Amino acid sequence: MSGFGGKTVVITGAAGGIGLCLAHWFGSRGAQIVGLDKSVTSGGAASTLEDAGINTRFMRLDIGDAEAVEAAFSEIERVDVLVNNAGYSHHHVLRLTDPSSWAEEINGNLNGAFYCAHAAAGSMKENRSGVIVNIASVNGQGALGDPAYSAAKAGMISMTRTLAQELGKYGIRSNCVMPGTVRTPLWRERAQKDPDVLKTLERWYPLGRIVEPEEVASVVGFLASDAASAVSGAIIPVDCGLSSGNIVMTRELTLEDL
Repeated sequence: MSGFGGKTVVITGAAGGIGLCLAHWFGSRGAQIVGLDKSVTSGGAASTLEDAGINTRFMRLDIGDAEAVEAAFSEIERVDVLVNNAGYSHHHVLRLTDPSSWAEEINGNLNGAFYCAHAAAGSMKENRSGVIVNIASVNGQGALGDPAYSAAKAGMISMTRTLAQELGKYGIRSNCVMPGTVRTPLWRERAQKDPDVLKTLERWYPLGRIVEPEEVASVVGFLASDAASAVSGAIIPVDCGLSSGNIVMTRELTLEDL
């Protein structure tokens, strides 16, 4: 896999979790990192990356604000890789989701990814090259709770294919990664409240475990690299086998110790 020396990689939601791991992955391979996050704090992610010798620039940004996104990208001289990673969910079930929270989540997840892709495409078209990698979710292909988040991620999967179709003539590739449950600080916090939550989750996964952030980053890195130069429009699960089927159901139906 080729390095990313001299390339600018823009990552949304880069201040923590998968986003911070992505910044480390690309930055350790020579990329200049531009992190976009509405939760940027002094002495936080930027300092962590700089201490690791990674060329980093953080910008405070709410990607759900279209005008702010355009303004932010106008300050970025060149975009070689855009990773649409930012995302969040408020409610786990539909009955608790009102029209306002639904609209807010669609905006912050799906609309924000579109705003960033739209803004980054200008630089990429000028350079006749570029890569967009969207971080969707297995939720985008099945009902696994978080209905507004899931709908947004399904839209992101569709948008990935549209971007691949329409931007391909400019040498721009667009791909999508669908993580399953990832061991991020959010899940560690939930495990503190419910010590059995991760054990319950792991039963659903054929590999018997959940995903590590570094595993997501390595697949995103491959898709952004020259090694994937012929890959565009792909939707790739990184989910320890979750989307292959229901392993719990299979065990119960076959009565076998799978």
